[in-house]
Amino acid sequence: MHKTSPRIVDLDEIEPNRKRGGDLRTLLTPLTVGSTSGFMGLAIMQPGERISEHYHPYSEEFVYLVQGRLEVDLDGETFPLRSDQGLMIPIDMRHRFRNVGDEEARMVFHLGPLAPEPRLGHVDTEATAEGESLKPYPLVHGEGTRPERPGVPS
Repeated sequence: MHKTSPRIVDLDEIEPNRKRGGDLRTLLTPLTVGSTSGFMGLAIMQPGERISEHYHPYSEEFVYLVQGRLEVDLDGETFPLRSDQGLMIPIDMRHRFRNVGDEEARMVFHLGPLAPEPRLGHVDTEATAEGESLKPYPLVHGEGTRPERPGVPS
């Protein structure tokens, strides 16, 4: 049986991903730490920034707002989200985030379970800038591979 070792990942080790707005950093993933059930990261949004609408066909998303004020659209309905609040976004629910405050917002996110392939894990429903095409989500595990989950049948 394979045993995964613990690993600390510093925010500065992860390249910012700005394709969907804000600064998204996937810290703890199958590629970075060998996780098998999901991945976790941090979204940093400056005042007025947003993360474009998308959904996850295989994963629930758990978010915790550490700092700031956001509005989140969930299947077209808008909700306020303030620091020290958490939110669970069900599988297949369209969602987008906007920083409506006057300070930087920092949001921790976790998604699980993993999609069978990275390209299936994240579906964009809008582009972030005029004329920008929809781009694939950053890889959190290798293409064509599904992380082994000890004790869980494939």
